[in-house]
Amino acid sequence: MTTTAIPMPAGSSALDEETARAEIYGLLAQLYYQAPSTDLLQALRVAVTESPAQGAFLEEPWRQLVAAARQHTDAAIAAEFDQLFGGVGKPEVYVFASHYLTGFLNEKPLAQLRTDLAALGLARDENMPETEDHMAYLCEVMRYLVAGDDMVVCNLTAQRTFFTTHVQPWVGAMCDAIETHQSAQFYAELARFTRAFFSVETQGFDMLE
Repeated sequence: MTTTAIPMPAGSSALDEETARAEIYGLLAQLYYQAPSTDLLQALRVAVTESPAQGAFLEEPWRQLVAAARQHTDAAIAAEFDQLFGGVGKPEVYVFASHYLTGFLNEKPLAQLRTDLAALGLARDENMPETEDHMAYLCEVMRYLVAGDDMVVCNLTAQRTFFTTHVQPWVGAMCDAIETHQSAQFYAELARFTRAFFSVETQGFDMLE
């Protein structure tokens, strides 16, 4: 996964908002792909938690995520990641779209995703063993669509289409599975922040219609 900056609370300009969105997608990609590195956790623990706009919707879930990073050690967070998402065979919590949309892996939603990725000129890195419907991969695609330089595909219309087709239909179920897992602590807060962020994204895309 691409290394990204820890997101700062967005300011008033559209540029600040887009930068923050891209950084959040990048951060989510890292946190869902593997246990966070020491450098990432150190940056998260000293992140700004106050938003310039008082009462901003993401401020409290972001504050709780940062607090959870401060409360737990690197080793504890890594062990939690492995328990929830790792292990040999069936993980305790899936982070693949096909599982939540069909109950099985490598099903029709994955085939459609690959078709849509090809239309965007994107393809999975051969070094990534996971399929493209992994949460981290989808967040990386969204980060690219928000921050990329190719305006033919990196625009709000493409973002909305990809998000509403490949992310929005199942991410709530994934967050439910993480939040209700008895061993989830840091990742329960990540799931709550994820839910809040995607709620904001959904509202923003709805306003484009």
